[in-house]
Amino acid sequence: MSAVHHRWATVAGHELFYREAGPADAPTIVLLHGFPAGSHMFRELIPRLADRYHVVAPDHLGFGLSDAPPADQVGYTFDLLTDLTQQLLGQLGVTRYAIYVQDYGAPVGWRLALRDPEAVTAIVTQNGNGYEEGFVEEFWGPVRDLWRERTPQTEDGVRGALSLESIRWQYLTGEPDPTLVSPDTWHHDHALVSRPGNEAIQIDLFADYATNPPLYPRLHQYLRDSGVPVLAVWGRNDEIFGPAGAKAFARDAHDAEIHLLDGGHFLLESSGAEVARLMLDFLDRRLRPAA
Repeated sequence: MSAVHHRWATVAGHELFYREAGPADAPTIVLLHGFPAGSHMFRELIPRLADRYHVVAPDHLGFGLSDAPPADQVGYTFDLLTDLTQQLLGQLGVTRYAIYVQDYGAPVGWRLALRDPEAVTAIVTQNGNGYEEGFVEEFWGPVRDLWRERTPQTEDGVRGALSLESIRWQYLTGEPDPTLVSPDTWHHDHALVSRPGNEAIQIDLFADYATNPPLYPRLHQYLRDSGVPVLAVWGRNDEIFGPAGAKAFARDAHDAEIHLLDGGHFLLESSGAEVARLMLDFLDRRLRPAA
């Protein structure tokens, strides 16, 4: 099994942490994590992929082990997270890559693809939404209130998502056997999003998520025009991004491969081996060759 390297890079003045494994001359897969996690969520997936692929998994600014400069000094947006990811890949000499997107990783991945359509060789989306159908309103209602008007009251409506109990809920809800999910996961994430000043960062990103659905028509056109291969492997019991979000990719992606597994939002915690098997089969068959 390939060794996993744990590295930092200085990007636009910020120290970004990333995990890297696999042969440098193999096709690259970029793993883009969601809220409130970091590349830690890929700790078991990376070695499963790295025998055949070069894998890069960064922590977004404000997450994981990357820097988290105060929100009043840095304007936290999904455009910024994409800028930094793009610059990191450039520093690593990665110009063509498949993407695995989950939760917040999806709007970063979609922006990367829309900025440079020829760079992306394949898309794997694991509960990473690209359609209005995927939003579960019970979770997203308070976030939409924040989008409509940012006030102390609407900020309070989303602040609870940063609590230990809420993060635990994200990991365990929908899992058929919660004992398969290590408590290390939610304690690890909670500790890192609880760094001083991080609450303001996360509320800024909840507010900026409003910029993502307006991009969806461009994403859908990109899927139709590019023919980029798409695998949607989804925890069908997710109460944040429901299975309708996975099925919707069949409308625009050419021959989208869609698998709904018995799990929740953080599907890798209980079904990591199955996700890896589906990914390797998909990538081995369908990676888009260079033009």
